[in-house]
Amino acid sequence: MSDPEQVIPFERLPERFAQSLDDPDREVAVPRPAATVVVARDGTPGLEVLLLRRNRSAGFVPGAYVFPGGRVDASDADPILVARTDDLTEEQAARRLEIPEGDPSAVAYFLAAVRETFEETGLLIARTPEGEPAPGADDDARVEELRTRLLNQEVAFGAVLEELDVKIDGRSMEYVAHWITPKAEPRRYDTRFFVAKVPGTRRESVYREEITESLWIPPGDALDRNGKGTLPMVFPTLKTLEELTEFASTDEVLEHYGARRIPSILPELVKTPTGVGIRVPESKEE
Repeated sequence: MSDPEQVIPFERLPERFAQSLDDPDREVAVPRPAATVVVARDGTPGLEVLLLRRNRSAGFVPGAYVFPGGRVDASDADPILVARTDDLTEEQAARRLEIPEGDPSAVAYFLAAVRETFEETGLLIARTPEGEPAPGADDDARVEELRTRLLNQEVAFGAVLEELDVKIDGRSMEYVAHWITPKAEPRRYDTRFFVAKVPGTRRESVYREEITESLWIPPGDALDRNGKGTLPMVFPTLKTLEELTEFASTDEVLEHYGARRIPSILPELVKTPTGVGIRVPESKEE
């Protein structure tokens, strides 16, 4: 059996968390569908990704640097929203995610990824009727107003796209990873990871109630800072960044993952003499 790839010291874990691993009768939570987005751009040093720092009162990974993302809602499969999507159908999404049928539907994961990115960063992965990238909340006061109304649940995401007369750009997104939270965790997610390309000229406008900081950074630099202890991140974020160090541009990333089958990863938590480690099963990727 392989050694854990990462060990979190006991003192950095929630109280009694390590002891719960020894409880054979602990209840296993059902993972909730979620979507995470590696927002990427072509910067001066090459490929850059957007990391967000969650505030310390967040219910999930407080204080960590993460990619935008969140739960998949039933409304993410709204026919109005699907109709406002180019180059991505339900059938295409089902084949790509290998979800022929389900609730939520396959396309809902993609559209939740776009919605969460817009809510948390103000960046809109969409295009105008003329084929130009859609403006973001930092570019246009009307976009910021619509984002605020969306966050306040005063308007649906499909209605936001209709009001702006833009369509989600399926060509600028690709499915890159599938992580399922370990069974020992009390809060579990079944998370599909995507990469989304945005223009280098766009600036984020983060949702301050959840995010305290945003950072554009090359994947290799992010890993270096994590190793020095200045950029705390969870394991799936680190593994995704490791893979992205192989690429020089956003187009390279999209092309690579578009031709690749994505395995599902369910890590295991194991106790070690110094803390709790995470063990990832060998990939059965084709």
